[in-house]
Amino acid sequence: MRVISGQYRSRPLRSLPGMDIRASSDRLRETLFNVLTAGSPEALSGSVWLDLYAGTGAVGIEALSRGAAMVYFVESSANAVAVIRKNVNSLGIEGGFQVIALDVRRALRQLDSLSVRADFCFLDPPYRFQEAYRSTLDRLGNSQLLNPAATVIAEHEKKFDPGETFGCLKRFRKLVQGDAALSFYGL
Repeated sequence: MRVISGQYRSRPLRSLPGMDIRASSDRLRETLFNVLTAGSPEALSGSVWLDLYAGTGAVGIEALSRGAAMVYFVESSANAVAVIRKNVNSLGIEGGFQVIALDVRRALRQLDSLSVRADFCFLDPPYRFQEAYRSTLDRLGNSQLLNPAATVIAEHEKKFDPGETFGCLKRFRKLVQGDAALSFYGL
């Protein structure tokens, strides 16, 4: 696993064994960021990200590598939090991120109380936690955490459909790659 592009391009990232901490594949991350920056490589410059169920932090680190101003890594697993910290340290990233070692529900409540407003939100719970998709998307769609032009992306199994609408969030695109899919939501 590696950083695909940007300031930290081709630098390796650590991972954890097992399926609960399943890092997004390099190919899927490349597809995600190609979609988000289509026609405008500067599209991520200065953006604020929520990397929910962050795992290894690969998506948030990719965002930082491509110019994001701030990434909030939200992860409840102590082992995964340690890997995120090792990954940002190994790249020499000293600022522009916060690791929040809480479950997503509590972390979103905390971020909302701090008036955080995200431009992008990526969520990738363990695939078997299907209800986590719906509850997280519902919370996001009924919160003040997203800027009006924000994009929310859910990575999920291609055979699972997280849903079309959650509060103000509506799916506008779905991409399938191998056994995984990305659902894109906007306000």
